[in-house]
Parts: sequence; structure tokens; C-alpha cells
Amino acid sequence: MGRPSTAPRAAITVDPWDPGYATSLTAEALGELDAGSRRQLDLGVELPADRWRPITPAAAGLPPGGLIVADGVRRVEARVWVDDPDGGMPAPGIAASCAAGLVRCRPGRPAELAEVDVRRSLFTPSPHAADVVTWAGTYQAEKAQGGTAEQLSLALQRRLTDVEVGLATRYRTESGHDDDLLIVDGPLRGRAHLPRTVGYVKTHHAAYLTGAQASVLGALRPGQRTPVFLMTTSWARHSWYLRLPTPSDAPWAGVARCEAAPDLPRKAVAELADQSAAIIPALAGVDYKDPRAPQNLVPIGGLEKVLRHRLGDAGLLYRALRTVAQG
Repeated sequence: MGRPSTAPRAAITVDPWDPGYATSLTAEALGELDAGSRRQLDLGVELPADRWRPITPAAAGLPPGGLIVADGVRRVEARVWVDDPDGGMPAPGIAASCAAGLVRCRPGRPAELAEVDVRRSLFTPSPHAADVVTWAGTYQAEKAQGGTAEQLSLALQRRLTDVEVGLATRYRTESGHDDDLLIVDGPLRGRAHLPRTVGYVKTHHAAYLTGAQASVLGALRPGQRTPVFLMTTSWARHSWYLRLPTPSDAPWAGVARCEAAPDLPRKAVAELADQSAAIIPALAGVDYKDPRAPQNLVPIGGLEKVLRHRLGDAGLLYRALRTVAQG
């Protein structure tokens, strides 16, 4: 028999409530929580506001370095309470897992899974939290700004973003390509410093365009995009809308929004927008395979399935956490 583990145990209590309760904010929602009264738009980045029209990009294939699609998934395994050794009130927290991955698409080759990284963390505002070591894995203690459901969810989302950034940066460095294109699923927040990168937002939590510009969006045909505009809420980014192939003629059917770094020159961001509008529609999901089609791109849908599998069995992880909590 092996020796008993001497690893320190965090003093936690596992809450019996559904771990997903009030913690299901998506990356898109978190990226647009401040999208109301604080929104500022510069509509004249590419074309004057009164000359907006649908733009059809020139046909283009994959860049020589290929296309990299990055995505991540997250899951809360348990809601917990972290004890205060000084006798104070326990602090709320979540024990959660996240996984990030990359799919690489190269000219003339099938798409391939390039990298996967899985992390497990205990998020809490408590200064007394310690890593939670279980037989199913170790949850690293990480500080959250507060104990509300939104603050804990935001801490988890930021951790996932950090994992995605690290994965993409390492992969690009090792591959040596400087002419690829990286598409990240969700808003670009926290990832705008990555070169040749487009944020892909498939779920709309706020309508940014109004009036004549909204009419241009509604007139888009598959493969067309709006002109680029600069959007500032609590953070700045270039953005544009594009429409994917879809049998529906509903105003927002097949519409996705893309984001790029705010410091890109006008010509560079217009070229990036053209490149995205020429490539992304060909990756559109199909409704008989994915209920989120066409916006949920085929590489993203496939990667999500792999990543959810890599997270492991939620029931086993919950039981492992309960075992530690019960001593």
C-alpha cells in the first residue's frame, strides 16, 4: 500500500445546490455587460457613415500559414464555501474546470486538432483558500474580486482567456508562421494584443447599429459584411458584421460580429475584415448537425465536443470534491 497523502487540504464545504445555478454567463454576455449607456461608436473608420453599404470581399483562400481556430469551454463542478480559520464567515467560491484548444486548417489538408490545455481552479475572494487536492485532480486556488455569481463567473472566464492566449502564443511561436490567421470564439477582450487575430461573436446580446447603418446590416447577403467601425464600451475594438449562408431570410439570420484590435491602421483592419468575410462563411455550421448553425462554425463545434470530453466526468469530480470536504 502507498503512503497516505500529506498534501494540505483546503477547509471547504461543498454546497448541495446545482453548481450551474446563477453561473451560466457566457463569454459573449460577459463581454457585453457594459454595452448600454457607455457605448460609443465611430462609424467612419472605413467609409463615411452616410455612405455605408454592404461590402463584398474579393475571393480569397486560406492564408499561406493556414487558419487557427481557438475556443474554450468551462464548467462549474461545485459551489463551495471556504472556511475562515479566524472564526469569520465562510466565503463563497466555485470549483471549476476549463479547457482551451486549437484547430489548425491548412490549404489542401484536413483540419487537425493542434493543442489542448485543461485547468482546474478554486475561485473565491477568501484570502485563506488553498489548493484543493483530490484523487480526480487538483483545483488551484485563485483569487476572485468578489463572491457574487457574476464575479466568480468572470474570474473563471478570465482564467479561460489566459489559457487560450497562452496556448495560441506558444503554438504560434513553435510553428514559426507569421502569415496565419487566428480566429478566437467570442469577444476579443483580453486577446486584442495577439497579432492577426479576429474575435468571432456568434450570439448577440446588444444591438450596436441603428438607423441607416442597421438597414445596411439587414441588407447583407451571405458572404457580405458591413464597413468597419470602432466601438468603445469599457474597452475599445474595431468591429464589423458579416452574414453566413442560411436558408432563412430573418433580419438577423446567419449574422455574426467580428472584432479586431483598436490600434490597427485603417487599411490593415479593412484587409482583416475582408479576409474574415471571405473565409468564415465557408466554415458555417449546418443545421442537421448543430442547432446553433450557421453561426457556430464547423471547427468550433468539433473542438467544443473534444474539449467537453477532456473536462472529464462532472459527477466524478463532484464526488471527489465532496470526499475532500468531508475529510
